[in-house]
Amino acid sequence: MLREAHRMTALRFECQAGCTNCCTQKGFVYLTEADLARMAAFLKMRPADFERRYVYRTKTLLRLRMPRHTQCHFLREDGCSIHPAKPTQCRIFPFWPELVDDKREWRKTAAYCPGIGKGKLVQIESARQLAGEMREAYPGMYSR
Repeated sequence: MLREAHRMTALRFECQAGCTNCCTQKGFVYLTEADLARMAAFLKMRPADFERRYVYRTKTLLRLRMPRHTQCHFLREDGCSIHPAKPTQCRIFPFWPELVDDKREWRKTAAYCPGIGKGKLVQIESARQLAGEMREAYPGMYSR
């Protein structure tokens, strides 16, 4: 259980135009089967071809392959080239469970995310619903 001092009741977040800071952080972009199908369709590719080219699969998870000189195949200077079909992990950011559930982690993320602290107030229950969607999408990554 979280200590009371680290609980939040509301957050402010509004993605800032032109910002791709979340896309340049170290780490992997994990996918669901639905993400894979949606991204392939957006690129007018067969899912098997998309997977062969862009996806690394293990028994328990899927993730985007990391190109040599960038974090993501789909990141361009002007932003995400597959924005309408981007993976769940990207769509939900910054409302990931580990950020929504801990004020310190939220503040650490604000160091590179200029949208944190801006925009309309997001009630914590709305943020937690998104975090729940993340937990459901990637059950192997989050314990219940």
